[in-house]
Amino acid sequence: MKSGKKGHEKRRFGIGSLLLAALCAFLFAAGFGGILSTNVMRYLMQIFLYICLGEAWNLLGGFAGMTSLGQQLYVGIAGYSVAVVTTLWHMPFLPGILLGMLVSMLVAALLSPALFRMKGMYFAIATWIAAEAAQKIFLDWKYVGQGAGMTIRIVPYPDLSKIYIMSLVLCILVLLLLSKLMRSKIGLGLMAMRDHPTAASTIGVNLFRTRFLVYEAAAALSALTGAVFFINKGVIYPESGFSVSWTVSAVFIGIIGGTGTVEGPVIGAVIYVLLQEVLAHYPAWSNIMMGVTTIMVICFMPGGIARKIPEVIRWARRGRLKGREQAE
Repeated sequence: MKSGKKGHEKRRFGIGSLLLAALCAFLFAAGFGGILSTNVMRYLMQIFLYICLGEAWNLLGGFAGMTSLGQQLYVGIAGYSVAVVTTLWHMPFLPGILLGMLVSMLVAALLSPALFRMKGMYFAIATWIAAEAAQKIFLDWKYVGQGAGMTIRIVPYPDLSKIYIMSLVLCILVLLLLSKLMRSKIGLGLMAMRDHPTAASTIGVNLFRTRFLVYEAAAALSALTGAVFFINKGVIYPESGFSVSWTVSAVFIGIIGGTGTVEGPVIGAVIYVLLQEVLAHYPAWSNIMMGVTTIMVICFMPGGIARKIPEVIRWARRGRLKGREQAE
């Protein structure tokens, strides 16, 4: 019986993998072949990038239990790195993306000893303060234009289809990385540390090293996402680069989709982008509707939509079985 169940699960996993591979192949072909319209490509690009941003925050808050409110620090650093490399140093944008990731990881490494001394809301507030401090530094820094910001000058500037492909590749890599990570010993250690740090320490989980690796990974992923975001925007200001709205968006995506799951931010990002598009016509109601949506999910689906879907599927199957039994 168990072997049959395992075989069924393997077949279902194999079918799911094939469907995902086919979807990725279609999205690549659509991007290269010009099948998608400009608007559809723009929406998909935003979904891909918000998936990456949500997964970066989810890695910290959902899997490791480290609630951060300062991921905009690394988004802003990456955006300015691309601007400096392309505009002031007259180099291609790829070194700018790489520099943004490396500088973000260096900053994360320098901040981590102080941040890890704090827990819970103190850790969250400290990460937010670090991001606010960076914003003030860039507002006064003449080299990067102070409050006037910087224009990203890339020659030739990549068109929307190329930025779409970059965002798709980044999204696939992030999802594969997190899926692999969560099935490894490090992933088990993360969840053990999240649920009970003391117990995790007693079974051999090095808390500082695990937190450090996760914080570095989240900084790198946030930086890569921010770099592609600002290449698409073409301009960056301290207020936009280091805005807390980046982290607010990531938290919303995580909560709606389901924290502590790889698929949660995927669902959350799709809903977030669709809501943004609908509510763009009602700016006065935008934040209110986002807040109401979050409260409803917390009240009725506290684990997020991703955790509710299997329950709905099981409920539907039980309903079909009962219907068949009554028909017989």
